[in-house]
Amino acid sequence: MQQDNNNPYQSPQTVVEDVVDGDDLAGRGERLGAAIIDGLIMIAVMGPLMYFGGYFSLAMEAAARGEQVSVVSQLMWVVIGFVVFVAIQFVPLNASAQTWGKRLVGVRIANLDGSQPGIGQLLGKRYLPVQVATSIPYLGGLIGLVNVLLIFRGDRRCGHDLIAGTRVIKAR
Repeated sequence: MQQDNNNPYQSPQTVVEDVVDGDDLAGRGERLGAAIIDGLIMIAVMGPLMYFGGYFSLAMEAAARGEQVSVVSQLMWVVIGFVVFVAIQFVPLNASAQTWGKRLVGVRIANLDGSQPGIGQLLGKRYLPVQVATSIPYLGGLIGLVNVLLIFRGDRRCGHDLIAGTRVIKAR
């Protein structure tokens, strides 16, 4: 059957492809693997800190009263969590723009021109804004979800990459 090129109701025949500059971009699976590793490291450190620091008992007491932990207490633990993240990840981030998870899966953070971002850019633009935004009551979870779902863009850059002007590439 022959198609009529003048038919205004005909479906488009163009093939749409994502354009990604270069083969050096880290895959979504690699980035997910690195995030899982980094998350497990944080759980292993923060879990005991929160237990011995009294957060879990405070949360249980508040839940028994039908309340939530105070915003001040939550913010204190957000700050502690960021400080712990920096303490754990500072060395590899400063040396090679990699977290421990990124190092294990063989990817690194780079500026758009391929150069290595400085530690101030990584912490101040890439990690801190997302940490603050995801800590906002009620909206934080949605912001965090949108942040990571942006990886499905053609250039595979999440929200934190867009904020910091970075991308994640394969380490060589």
